[in-house]
Formats: sequence, C-alpha cells, structure tokens
Amino acid sequence: MPTYTYETIPGKPGDTPRRFEVQQRMSDPSLTEDPETGEPVRKIITGGVGLKLGVLKRSTVVNKKSPAATACGCATGRPHRH
Repeated sequence: MPTYTYETIPGKPGDTPRRFEVQQRMSDPSLTEDPETGEPVRKIITGGVGLKLGVLKRSTVVNKKSPAATACGCATGRPHRH
C-alpha cells in the first residue's frame, strides 16, 4: 500500500501546519480531516524515485524508400490504398 503525506490547513495566519503520513489503498478516498485533531487537511505531492536508464541510441539516417519512414507507411509518395 502506498504512503501518502497530508498537511493540516491552518485556521489562522501564522499557525504552523502539521504533516503526517498515512498508508492507504490507491482506491481509497483522500482524507479531508486529521484523524487526531479533526482539522481540515490537504494531500501533499512529494517526489518519487527517479530512474535514469541507459541512453537510447537511434540512427538519424532515414531510408526514405522504406515503408516505415512515414507514419502511414506511404514513403513512396503514391496514394495509399486501403
């Protein structure tokens, strides 16, 4: 089950919000209030794990006579028949 971070919404300017984490299913509705205090809360979006995989090398040379050279496969310039 994923862990979600919530933050209380301060009622007065200058009040410090309290952050807490809750394990919930992805299908569960978001919390609307702090389970401990009853204060209204909002879900905080936090960073995930970033993965950097190997570089994908691709040829920049295009064989224009190949049917795969265009999205429709009609690289020859002739009308496409269905």
